[in-house]
Amino acid sequence: MTPRALLDLLEKVRRNVLAPSDAAEQLKHLPHKDLGFARVDTHRQLRCGFPEVIFCQGKTTAQIRDIARALLATGGNLLATRADTKAYSAIRKLDRRAQWHERARCVTVEQEKPDAPPGEILVVTAGTGDIPVAEEARVTAQVMGQRVSALYDVGVAGIHRVLRETERLTKANVLIVVAGMEGALPGVVSALVHRPVVAVPTSIGYGASFGGVAPLLTMLNSCAAGLAVVNIDNGFGAGYLAALINRTGQGKR
Repeated sequence: MTPRALLDLLEKVRRNVLAPSDAAEQLKHLPHKDLGFARVDTHRQLRCGFPEVIFCQGKTTAQIRDIARALLATGGNLLATRADTKAYSAIRKLDRRAQWHERARCVTVEQEKPDAPPGEILVVTAGTGDIPVAEEARVTAQVMGQRVSALYDVGVAGIHRVLRETERLTKANVLIVVAGMEGALPGVVSALVHRPVVAVPTSIGYGASFGGVAPLLTMLNSCAAGLAVVNIDNGFGAGYLAALINRTGQGKR
């Protein structure tokens, strides 16, 4: 149930259009719905502004389907991350509006179209190999009602590529910068702009990158101010955080 739906429900009770017992029946699945194998947080949109997200890795297709059914019943937008085509097919059988984002490995169902804040989120990658993580961030922010654009393959190995995009970087309200290898790009971008930068280390790189640990440490040790770091390959976390920053910065809750 969305915040707007809850307010409508309470207004009906106040006007005696709906009996309190009937309202209680509609609210009985809050704050969660117990599926036996999962307790679906049907209250999260009321608390946090966006519904629970399905992390598909490690779940069976049947489990993903049942969780998606419970979340779709609340009326909010659905996001399933680290999904495969089987998960997509199962969710699409529940709702024909389901979309498969192949590069992001995400499934979305848009049941609401919230007004997007005026500020734009820009997703930037160092290399082409970082795009899947960047796409997860882009899709996440987009399904949360944000305006998002992308700038890919502008890593520091060809520093002129990012420097020539300085004007575009400075116009964004929040930046998500995704990089593997040594992970230098977020610090460079943060030194060029006066906006918050969310850095995402990826596991792309040769052996000494240690599956993303090397870029993670580079980003954590950056001397550039205004930079926050999420976990390795965590495009979802970056997109979610950037959406919250942008929404709060525009006076939206």
